[in-house]
Amino acid sequence: MRAARLIKMVLLLQARPSMTAAELARELEVSERTVARDVLSLSEAGVPVYADRGRAGGYRLIGGYRTRLTGLGRSEAEALFLSGVPSALREMGLADAASAARLKVSAALLPELRDAATGVAQRFHLDAPAWYQEPETPALLPEIADAVWDDRRITARYLRKDTEVERELEPYGLVLKAGVWYLAARTQGDYRVYRVDRFTAVAVAEHRSASGAGNAGTEDAGTENAGERFTRDASFDLPAFWAERASQFARSILREEVVLRLSASGIRQLPYVTERTAAREAIARAQSEGGPDEQGRLTVTLAVESADVAYAQLLALGPEGEILAPPELRARFTAAAHRTAALYT
Repeated sequence: MRAARLIKMVLLLQARPSMTAAELARELEVSERTVARDVLSLSEAGVPVYADRGRAGGYRLIGGYRTRLTGLGRSEAEALFLSGVPSALREMGLADAASAARLKVSAALLPELRDAATGVAQRFHLDAPAWYQEPETPALLPEIADAVWDDRRITARYLRKDTEVERELEPYGLVLKAGVWYLAARTQGDYRVYRVDRFTAVAVAEHRSASGAGNAGTEDAGTENAGERFTRDASFDLPAFWAERASQFARSILREEVVLRLSASGIRQLPYVTERTAAREAIARAQSEGGPDEQGRLTVTLAVESADVAYAQLLALGPEGEILAPPELRARFTAAAHRTAALYT
């Protein structure tokens, strides 16, 4: 384990001009004291690691030192081939490039490791789209992906509800979520998320126009800067940004509350019939505030999108959940229970 960590430290320092102890500790998932000990061990082994003192200091390799410890082991090669998402690469127009890259990596591997790609493909497969829906590739995805790769501004037409708007965007990254593509972009200094299938036209790189429905006028005034490259914010972290926005979105739609009493089975089922994080938070809060009653039933206050959505979701609990409030929702469940009982009488 320590040997692998030392190799990783050398490779990190080889890839960057300098790294602070805090940065290395974060990348290696160890303490800064462990980083200092590892640097000392590398120095004793003849690896020229130099420590710059001061507030802007850090560790760096001296004299363009390069390690030859870049060969791939079997588990590393298998992980590399596992990391691809074939359907996503195909939709972005990168299938040929990905195939060429895999061939080059395979050719560079030791003979006994060249079956790694086939072995992984027969054991793991990522199916990104959600169930019960036909995945559709947005028509403008390849053009947007090109702009993301090249850091080029785009001028785009976008459907917002029933209105088509035009925006100049700096496309930072693409996210594939349950079969739906989203673009993270900066506009007027603010980062926002756009569904790619709602773009109707895109102008990028020397006014080259890629158009779909409603593309009239994509080369009108306002596209003169569409082909210009923008300077990326080095602090932008796409996974962290997406996680934060996804969490904000999930919470923003939960505007109402429902009080219900759950059996032990209902407690187990609740995260599977409604918003999972909200359900788990509601259960944890109720258990910490008093826990189940004498019959083992737990009263929780659950955040929901609306009474209608709660009605559709919580019906799945059947007799394992009793709605206590609001009164209007309880009345709807009472009526539903009577109708259900009549069917089975």
